[in-house]
Amino acid sequence: MSEPIRLVDLREDALSIDEVYRSVLDDAAGAVDVFVGTVRDHDHDRGVTSLQYSAHPTVVAQMRAVVQAVADRHEAIAFSVVHRVGDLAIGDLAVVAAVSAAHRGQAFDACRALVDDLKSQVPIWKHQVFSDGSTEWVGSP
Repeated sequence: MSEPIRLVDLREDALSIDEVYRSVLDDAAGAVDVFVGTVRDHDHDRGVTSLQYSAHPTVVAQMRAVVQAVADRHEAIAFSVVHRVGDLAIGDLAVVAAVSAAHRGQAFDACRALVDDLKSQVPIWKHQVFSDGSTEWVGSP
């Protein structure tokens, strides 16, 4: 059996859904669940014009630890996740995660856990710029 953690990375360049999807393909998989997080034009009923993601220097190791913990709890074949840092515009991809499993329910459950755990446990911070000129940090300590 091959390594369940296939791709974990932080990128300053545009993300590829296809790269993440292809990384979890496996002959034993009957399902692949892909999550794509995008930059939206609003938050808290306020217009968002842009945002910037920044991360702790050890974030890739922390991401890998979270992916491993999810893999230990879920029956799935392969896991991958890539997150973006730097300046992003409305519509840009912020995160792409994928999980393959024998069955769709396993893939759905594991991918949701992966995204939720990354969001709650990994030190990646979002600085939003609102259309009124105000800003907000999200996820900062």
